[in-house]
Amino acid sequence: MSQNHLNEKAPINWTNMVLFSTTPLMAILFVPLYGYLYGYETFEWVVFLCMMIFCGISITAGYHRLWSHKTYNAHPLLRLIFALGGACALQNDILHWASDHRRHHQFVDNNEKDPYSAKRGFWFSHIGWILRNYKSGEEDLSNVKDLLQDAIVVFQHNHYLKLVLLTNVGLPSLLGLINGNVIGCLLLGGLLRLVLSQHSTYLINSAAHIWGRQPYSNSTSARDNSFLALLTYGEGYHNYHHTFQWDYRNGNKWWHYDPTKWLIRLFSILGITKNLKTCSAAKSEIVQIEKQYMEAASTCQQFNVSETWQKRLEDEYHQFLATLRVWSEHRQAFFRRKKFATLSKLEEFELRKENKELKRELKIQRRRWEKMIENLRSPALTAL
Repeated sequence: MSQNHLNEKAPINWTNMVLFSTTPLMAILFVPLYGYLYGYETFEWVVFLCMMIFCGISITAGYHRLWSHKTYNAHPLLRLIFALGGACALQNDILHWASDHRRHHQFVDNNEKDPYSAKRGFWFSHIGWILRNYKSGEEDLSNVKDLLQDAIVVFQHNHYLKLVLLTNVGLPSLLGLINGNVIGCLLLGGLLRLVLSQHSTYLINSAAHIWGRQPYSNSTSARDNSFLALLTYGEGYHNYHHTFQWDYRNGNKWWHYDPTKWLIRLFSILGITKNLKTCSAAKSEIVQIEKQYMEAASTCQQFNVSETWQKRLEDEYHQFLATLRVWSEHRQAFFRRKKFATLSKLEEFELRKENKELKRELKIQRRRWEKMIENLRSPALTAL
């Protein structure tokens, strides 16, 4: 497909054009006007916050990590709640959302096949792809046949419009009746929440492919962006996600802000979710180090760094990888033997001691490696 053909204006999707044009305008006009004339009580703001979280988590934990990537299994009741929350978010039904997202991962940055390719610009990847019937976004549900086995997915698909009206109009209206302010709840819990929840999700399609770091891979435009993680319940660690899409976590470090992973993990303790898939710490770090080494080797070639220093870099790289693999194998063996109760108290003590020593050695090597990478970025590089 030629670039000129890609730039041609596709037919307007009038349903989406009207919906996504009028709702933001109505929110900008009516929400502050009503607040100025009548004001909002704490109850309406609590409804707004709860419905924001309900919709957001239903998309991140449900549409994205459960159905699109199948990173864990969930109890039917939880799946039903996520299906209702997804309808409330008004981002299409599960089947269509998952189908688009799977194609995005399969053909990321391919302007002809990625439904919301960031290579076609911020506007297109954020919302433009929804407003027109682009060829890259044509319906093809052949990649979600597995989801047709889920009765809740099929139920939501068959009754999507009714569920949209029930959750977007009926639910805030009912909550408004409880407090005696239906209009206030509709404006905050319905209208404002709808616009903000939609566009926070769309930022992952757009901003998370433009601004941020690429610690694991630069083969795609996906980036880690901690600020976006705050707005999207942990979805901002997008470079990690595109590299290890089977992981139920987007923020793989314990300190990463990812409330979606915390909720999924909490539900697993309660027996509501199970079979949580993760990428091991060793594997993710190996991928990160390999990328750093390739970039460092390229920098050495670019600045004609001495062969002696390049050899030091290569030796440090292989030593770091070897230590990582030994630590990982030792750790896996320890937990495997502990799981099947084949360890005596003395053996467990010795293995823990050995693991502690390996971790100490790994920490030292990590610091040495980081120092070498830092030296490569210094102005005195050519003197190395």
